[in-house]
Amino acid sequence: MNDFLNQMRLVGDWLTSSQQWHGDDGIPHRLVEHLTYSGLSLLFAALIGLAFGLLVGHTGRGAFAVATVANLARAIPTFGLVVLVVTLAGLSTTPVLIALVALAVPPILINTFEGVRGVDPATRDAARGVGMTEWEVLVRVEVPMALPLILLGLRVAAIQVVATATVAAYPGLGGLGRFIVDGLSRNDYELVIGGSTVVVALALVVQVAFTALRRVVVSPGLRVSPSKP
Repeated sequence: MNDFLNQMRLVGDWLTSSQQWHGDDGIPHRLVEHLTYSGLSLLFAALIGLAFGLLVGHTGRGAFAVATVANLARAIPTFGLVVLVVTLAGLSTTPVLIALVALAVPPILINTFEGVRGVDPATRDAARGVGMTEWEVLVRVEVPMALPLILLGLRVAAIQVVATATVAAYPGLGGLGRFIVDGLSRNDYELVIGGSTVVVALALVVQVAFTALRRVVVSPGLRVSPSKP
């Protein structure tokens, strides 16, 4: 217990040290790098996952292919994918982005697909009966009703990406993972725990942000907590 308290005190000293808040190795600079990798990866994954999820959920065509591809993508080891793409493409942000996008697409894709597919067929028929086009049915009926599951997929993907973006440090790039990798190489566990604490705190901030967003954009009648597929 005393060892744990001593570690926490050391981490607290590390986090409050002015040295950790300045320069290229400081927390703000590493946080910006981490958010850049995470934000770009989530953006690309959302474009892919939302587009295909909405299309397949609305038309019903390709459902088996979507489920198969998503499940295969979930089985890909992120770190192994980073190493493979670094070997093929060289040291750059490309392998990191590819690995994180591959990680983030499945929850977005599956939750979007399930959310749209789960809309009551009678509601769709009623919308078509009043003269709505297929596009209007999707945008004005299906998407609002599927929004809780869509946001769940985005939230799960965002938290996974933020937590996993630490792999950017392994091929020599930056981000918050730099603290963890450098700490392990130096046997500096204060640095490892400090970096891990910042990553956990960032993941919690993402969780809170999506919870707040859900309360703002989702209709009160649809705020029943959905189950993740």
